[in-house]
Amino acid sequence: MRSGTGFSYWYRVYYSVPRKQSETLVCKDGDSAALAEMRARMDFSGWASDQVSALRKLGFQVADKAVARVLVELHNQGAFEAGLVLVGTLGYMAWLNELGVIAVASRTQDIDLARRQPLKLASPLPFMRTMQATELPFFAVPGLPSNKPSTSVKLPGVDGLRIDMLVPGKTLGAIVRVPELQWAAQSIPFYDYLLAAPERAAMLAGAQCIPVRLPQAARMVWHKLYSSARRRGFPEKAAKDRSQALTLAAALAGDDARALKKAGRAAPDDMLKAIRPHVKVLLQQSGYHPELCDVLQEVLA
Repeated sequence: MRSGTGFSYWYRVYYSVPRKQSETLVCKDGDSAALAEMRARMDFSGWASDQVSALRKLGFQVADKAVARVLVELHNQGAFEAGLVLVGTLGYMAWLNELGVIAVASRTQDIDLARRQPLKLASPLPFMRTMQATELPFFAVPGLPSNKPSTSVKLPGVDGLRIDMLVPGKTLGAIVRVPELQWAAQSIPFYDYLLAAPERAAMLAGAQCIPVRLPQAARMVWHKLYSSARRRGFPEKAAKDRSQALTLAAALAGDDARALKKAGRAAPDDMLKAIRPHVKVLLQQSGYHPELCDVLQEVLA
């Protein structure tokens, strides 16, 4: 509480981002209802932080504080509710938690965000302004070639967090305008398949549990297998995609093989055609999981 001006006020002092102290006016002294509400919110925040810490120790996937700040801001702005989807390695990490799977996940310095169709926003949500609202020093990554608009923002440094915007498109890496975000995105083949009917879930990051939307886990399996098959010149990334796909597939094959088969049958023919030449390797890597081998053989036959 402060009272140097002749009036007394309550403030909340906290760290909005690492190493940066912020404060928020709570109420005038004597407003017991507002003060009690803020104390209840702070108590809940502390409780949630304790739960996330406990889950981390139990082997759950927890992203870092910078990721948390970005996802919280997008959640507060209603972006996930409007249809934005968390994809990539963070989406995979979230699904490991949702499915109760303990596995080693590669640390990532990327947040991959995607949308299948225009987000259902009441008014435009400028992407760069939203990132700046996190109070983290994001800057726009210059487009290549230089006359192309940016599709990414990044924090300074070689290992600085990068955020990429992605949309469906026939040509890999083509630039597509995203008017409702006043931004642009890179197109990814068969993302319309991946992003169909995304599911509500949660991402653990920092000390937060943040509501997000994820691609269906079964569709994520088949699209990651496709991505692994189509990568050229990046064998380590291809191996990571394949490993993530098979880990999710193994979890689903044991409990919900029907969903995995259904998603595979719904995949475009050209997607499955790209995967089929690698079926022998996939079966070898899935050899200790007969249910998964059965699914792969049935869908890719």
